[in-house]
Amino acid sequence: MQQRFLSIWFRHLYANWCCRKNPALSSLPLVIAEPQQGRMVIVAVSAVASEQGIAENMTVADARVLCPALHVHDFRPELPQQLLTALGKWCIGFTPVTAIDPPNGLMLDISGCPHLWRGEGNYLKTIVTRLSHLGYDVRAAIAGTPATAWAVARFGQTTPIIPQEQQLQALLPLPPAALQLEQPVLDKMLKLGMYQVGSFIHMPRPVLRRRFGEHLLLRIDQALGYKPDPLLPLIPPNPWSERLPCIQPIVTAKGIEIAIQHLLERICHRLQHEGKGLRTATLKAWRADGQIRQISIGTSRPVSAIQHLFRLFELKIDTLEPGEGIERFVMEAPTVEDLPPAQECLWGGTGASAGQHLAELVDKLTGKLGINNVRRFLPQEHHWPERAVKKACSLNELPASTWNPQKRRPVFLLPTPEKIEVAAPVPDYPPMHFRYNNQLHKIKKADGPERIEREWWLEEGPHRDYYTVEDDQGNRYWLFRSGYYSAGKPHSWFIHGFFA
Repeated sequence: MQQRFLSIWFRHLYANWCCRKNPALSSLPLVIAEPQQGRMVIVAVSAVASEQGIAENMTVADARVLCPALHVHDFRPELPQQLLTALGKWCIGFTPVTAIDPPNGLMLDISGCPHLWRGEGNYLKTIVTRLSHLGYDVRAAIAGTPATAWAVARFGQTTPIIPQEQQLQALLPLPPAALQLEQPVLDKMLKLGMYQVGSFIHMPRPVLRRRFGEHLLLRIDQALGYKPDPLLPLIPPNPWSERLPCIQPIVTAKGIEIAIQHLLERICHRLQHEGKGLRTATLKAWRADGQIRQISIGTSRPVSAIQHLFRLFELKIDTLEPGEGIERFVMEAPTVEDLPPAQECLWGGTGASAGQHLAELVDKLTGKLGINNVRRFLPQEHHWPERAVKKACSLNELPASTWNPQKRRPVFLLPTPEKIEVAAPVPDYPPMHFRYNNQLHKIKKADGPERIEREWWLEEGPHRDYYTVEDDQGNRYWLFRSGYYSAGKPHSWFIHGFFA
């Protein structure tokens, strides 16, 4: 697949943002200035101010001579980067690879994307129109290299779409600044009468290197595609991603279901071909008003079954507010794992289907109750109760050891034991009652103690004597006393868990 790049130049980025915040400024001359060596120097201008002869690097005092009604805003250094980041993320709806091109541009790797908009012409027009509706004055160009796209977007006068392998023809009439050269090199070329790229690009390379340095040759090679010009994406592209643009905005649940089904078929076909299954998936919906809505699902083990995944998404379609309509759907699978080989039983049993039914049930419960409300625990080889269990990552994860059925453990274990007030009749006896959360619990039954020593190879400290107690309401708790009981010294009691 041939690589294609789209360069977007925001000619008045900062000023456009100010006008978006305060539309009354749109028709007024506006500049953004910052203090430099005791003077207020202009760093950005609006289109209206530019038409009146005001330019960047001019002092505000000089600009007021040209335009007494000039509006001046203070410059916030962090704002351009924040604006470009937000606009770059907005462009992810058009391509998964977007990069910031400081100080006022974006660079998009659009390889394989324009056909979804019926060609590069419609693709470019759609992006420019949308940005214009958002209030930004932009120029954009498409070419086979980022450097050529950048040059045509800023200096091109004919077509903004450069066909593949025609970078040289597009660069010839452009000024040397289109190659993003240093200012001393540009000044030297100006003195030598080199006003266009075509006046020097065919000169022998040793001559160019000797006169203008190695950087000029690098920029020429990058513009012509002879050397790479890598981008730094805002968000690393997800290889398991599928997108679906809509001819008309989707506002009905049935339309969303069809889109989900279509995207799942495409992504699951790829997963099955690679022998993989997804663990998490996210559906992002770009609405016509520019907002993004998304829903996510998770599975207890790698899955590539379309119908099962569709049923999980179906549970959350109601939360996907279409608003004025959804124009694009993007489905991503950020977590993908290898599918385990299916093992069928020869005699008896249900083979692989037994675990599959359990996994589907767990996935449905997780989808309805929330991912943090359905958990599976496995034993760990530790004595200390809070270390003796761990959360399983998937249903396929096997325990390193077995549960000990001889030792009763509560169904809910507090992450950290909480201190309680206890009254015990005789040392080393179970307590008569305890107070927890300002509520008094009178104990009717008790079992214990079960002594659990601290793991000395990990930390030092006293042991614990655990008691399983039942209060007069029939509720059961797991309490422990920390350390030995000694007269004259305060002893500490804690509650650590709750039985069913």
